[in-house]
Amino acid sequence: MLRHCSIARRLPLARIAWRAPHRLMATDTTAKKAVVERTQADWSNAEKFTTEMKFLATLDRPLQAYRVMDHTGKVLKAEHEPDMTKDEILYCYQKMVQLNVMDSVMYEAQRQGRISFYMTHYGEEGMIGSAAALQPDDVVFGQYREAFMLLYRGFTLDEMMNQCFTNDKDYGKGRQMPIHYGSRKLNFQTISSPLATQIPQAVGAAYAMKLSGQKTCSICFFGEGAASEGDFHAGMNMAATLNSPVIFFCRNNGYAISTPSSEQYKGDGIASRGFGYGMETIRVDGNDIWAVYNATRAARAIAVEQRRPVLIEAMTYRIGHHSTSDDSTKYRDRKEVEQRAQFDNPVTRLRRFLEARQWWDQSQEEAWRQQARSDLLKSFNQAEKRKKPALEHLFTDVYDDMPWNLQAQQKELQALIEKYPEYYSTEEHAAPGPSNTGSDSS
Repeated sequence: MLRHCSIARRLPLARIAWRAPHRLMATDTTAKKAVVERTQADWSNAEKFTTEMKFLATLDRPLQAYRVMDHTGKVLKAEHEPDMTKDEILYCYQKMVQLNVMDSVMYEAQRQGRISFYMTHYGEEGMIGSAAALQPDDVVFGQYREAFMLLYRGFTLDEMMNQCFTNDKDYGKGRQMPIHYGSRKLNFQTISSPLATQIPQAVGAAYAMKLSGQKTCSICFFGEGAASEGDFHAGMNMAATLNSPVIFFCRNNGYAISTPSSEQYKGDGIASRGFGYGMETIRVDGNDIWAVYNATRAARAIAVEQRRPVLIEAMTYRIGHHSTSDDSTKYRDRKEVEQRAQFDNPVTRLRRFLEARQWWDQSQEEAWRQQARSDLLKSFNQAEKRKKPALEHLFTDVYDDMPWNLQAQQKELQALIEKYPEYYSTEEHAAPGPSNTGSDSS
């Protein structure tokens, strides 16, 4: 069930009304005082007790999802339109299309055996609204489908293709699977494959920002499946008790690989868990880029100004397969996917928004998609032709001075290569020497 929410007027920033178990704290001082008061409560107040024995399983009603546009791109309340310029809005749309085109090309490239693995963003392109709402110094901890954040912040197609082909220009030097991007200069932490490990890391980073007095926050993306991991609860509790300025952003796309959300959890989704940790919480229409933008912008204000964690649950739908290792037709009906792709596609919704204002038309659409594909294929072909990282990088970057055991392993590998050259071809690898991957590895 979807509705639009009211905007609170007490902050200069357009603010969405949040649901929380207690009032907002204005400063660190009052927040600390309130925490102490709650901790030291002696339960002597008679109002805290009742003679009625009543078990509660859920809230009075399901938490509704905030939206700005309906599926046709029509804005429901004019005051909720984003305070962005035409050029800024067009930039968001162009990056959504660019991501869409990249997904199409790279998925087919994996099927042709030209890269080993890929994960698409089909159906979740609306998340780029969160990128537009953040500041460049805010630190991002992604999961798998956050390439939109990098594209928005200026990560080049060359950099993306170098990573997917794990060539000698890859910042990770070939040590990661494709789509495990990272960028130090763009404050995007390198993707980690194990589920939910980024959640407590994001909390710790945010706590460090708080201690050092930085006016920034961290944002942590994860799916509803990752919310079943223990690290999710540990991270939420740590953030709540330490008042870390972190945004927990759950992309609830309906499936944890092949497991539908109906089999993952009971209760009112992931958002309902925020209340248990005393956390400001909101649920949004994840296919509505402006709902995502407004909610993330307001969440950042809470995190940075009040030094408190926030939970956002974005309700969306994964149109594509989980990855190139998955066939989603084995566990869901094709008609289900086709219906969602046609009826409530975030790219189509924003395009209708633009066309209604005469900011975009079919000729521009065709020209931009052609340009996006041409640019991608240029970077693709260049990256594919490059050599793989030098073999010596199997042993570097962990220790400043290589220990004896790694030196022994390196010599053993070299001996095997020299003894069996027919099995260990080194021609496809870059020559040994100083790393030429640049300084942006994170």
